[in-house]
Amino acid sequence: MRMRKKKHGAERISACSELLIENIELLKNGFAGIFPKDQPIHMEIGCGKGNFATGMSAKYPEYNFIAVERVADVCCIALEKAKSRSDERPNDNLRFIIGDAAALAENIPPHSLDCIYLNFSDPWPNSGHAKRRLTHKNFLAMYQKLLKEDGIIKFKTDNVGLFDFSIEEFEAYGMQILWQTRDLHSTEKNADNVMTEYEKNFSEKGTPICSAWVRFK
Repeated sequence: MRMRKKKHGAERISACSELLIENIELLKNGFAGIFPKDQPIHMEIGCGKGNFATGMSAKYPEYNFIAVERVADVCCIALEKAKSRSDERPNDNLRFIIGDAAALAENIPPHSLDCIYLNFSDPWPNSGHAKRRLTHKNFLAMYQKLLKEDGIIKFKTDNVGLFDFSIEEFEAYGMQILWQTRDLHSTEKNADNVMTEYEKNFSEKGTPICSAWVRFK
């Protein structure tokens, strides 16, 4: 379902400009000046309404977080949520990018990210749209360029078809699967899990959440 266009969306986004990286090309020279502290960089691709990014940046002040969202009206909600909870982030360690994930490799220095989160990405169920899935080998090649040598991808989805496809792509690409489950909330890792809006909705309906942590060899 397409989100209804936000009233005064541009003005609302502008009011949160201190949290927004408006010109992604500025990142070509690295993250100096983006965050107050030089810390490991974690990135969420497809942050939706921002619950995960806001929660993670508050829970882990020792990391800097960048949340990427393609749809401006969705990111508007995330920005406002993050701004309203700014007092939870004493290190001011959260920033947002409004734009397509495909542009990241052109503007972010190679091997500069410590972790990439892919949370409840669009499954693109039509087989003809496989290349649009964020775990397709073409995107994996981009992540390999962006991540540090020991960097990790952490993936969550409610869609079993996308999970099966993703595991196959990880294995075909020669990646190391560090951990995987088809029921995240019943594992020991759930104690440190921060839920997205989708995840909360699915879990309340009893839908199990699939997850995998992978690394390039």
